[in-house]
Amino acid sequence: MAAPPQPRANRLLGSALDLRRSQIRTYVRAMRAHGDVVRLVVGPPGARFHLYCVFHPDGVKAVLAGSRESYSKGNRFYKQIAQAFGRGLLTSEGELWRRQRRLVQPLFTRKQVAAYAELMAEEATSVGDRWDHATRAGEDTVDANAEMVRLALRVVGRAIFGDDVAKTSQVLDSAFPVLNRHTFRRAMSPLAPPASWPTPDNRRAARAQRALYQVVDELIRHRQQGGADGEDLISRLLRARDPETGEAMDAQQVRDEALIFLLAGHETTSTAITFTLHLLGRHAGEQQLVHDELDAVLGGRAPTLDDAPALERTAMAIKEAMRLYPPAYALGRLSVTDNEICGYVIPAGSFVAVSQFATHRHTQFWENPEKFDPARFAAEREAGRHPYAYFPFGGGPRACIGSHFAMLEAMIAVGLLLQRFQIRSDQENVPLDTEGITLRPRGAVRIQPAAR
Repeated sequence: MAAPPQPRANRLLGSALDLRRSQIRTYVRAMRAHGDVVRLVVGPPGARFHLYCVFHPDGVKAVLAGSRESYSKGNRFYKQIAQAFGRGLLTSEGELWRRQRRLVQPLFTRKQVAAYAELMAEEATSVGDRWDHATRAGEDTVDANAEMVRLALRVVGRAIFGDDVAKTSQVLDSAFPVLNRHTFRRAMSPLAPPASWPTPDNRRAARAQRALYQVVDELIRHRQQGGADGEDLISRLLRARDPETGEAMDAQQVRDEALIFLLAGHETTSTAITFTLHLLGRHAGEQQLVHDELDAVLGGRAPTLDDAPALERTAMAIKEAMRLYPPAYALGRLSVTDNEICGYVIPAGSFVAVSQFATHRHTQFWENPEKFDPARFAAEREAGRHPYAYFPFGGGPRACIGSHFAMLEAMIAVGLLLQRFQIRSDQENVPLDTEGITLRPRGAVRIQPAAR
């Protein structure tokens, strides 16, 4: 069985510089030039490693939905996330992950997620009020990226911390960007110094982590002293009991789960909503279809989870935005055993990457893949598509547990804002930032909201 093709790269650093400049463009180029499985050499001699990139949906399924004995999260990327944000559901493995999944899963049922719809609507309404004030004051544009980052942070912050979100917002605003970039840089560098070395970057990250842990630990103690009877996520995590053993989480595990949910539910959702608004602002006909649907289904009221089945065009636009700009643009695994994917050998101990950004552009599964076409997600077309040709929330047993929360938040935000505004975007291309854990716009995304 053959080894995967290997693109030509820098003799000293391999593909390290290409990946540092843009992971997503490197993956897309490799897929289009070399096929469904590609091996990249990363780093200088003596510190280099091979990264096996898997692009075909069959291979993606094998990596994400295969047995735990074949692939694990024991790679450098998840180790860095765990070092920065703790061993929550995203980063834990083995029996700890299975225990945490049993404890956390009941908190993300359809009924539990629906309970957050009101606060999502309140925060989206506040954004609309600011836009209305800005347009009345003569401001032509708003920065959709900054607005949606603020919205998503408020929503997930209130969901986790309840009324105490104001106490945490300043720390979250300052600490998360520092830890995000620090984690990415260390994961992507074959020569990263030990975290204990007092480099300027390590010291900044340590200060940010201390501040973040301190504020969350304080809120957990406050909840414990008050009986943890609230409906915020921290209180619900403290009340959760393992259905098999009856055991509760300790305070550190509650903190780790809260931070991982904050990490996974903050910039990811803001990116999805930002690009949905931007793309609808570039495609007036698609936006009009969403306007017509919102007017017919909602009649001016705020959307709820129960409205989701009827808001087909709205959901299609959001899904297509996440196809083109998936907030989680790549996922990594460690090949525990020798494995075979699409006829190629993946040796034990190898780093493996699947990329939503690349696979969402695979021409075998997506015609004219760079085009914004929400009709791709009509029910009949979705039913006929490979289930792993589109995986913005991952897949298999480690799929994102908060996917229903994220989609509800996006549906409510897009629904409420487009009820009130006609949006135009004159920005043809949005530069992308991949120097962090998630995909983000690099800089402002200017849109022009006009009251309907």
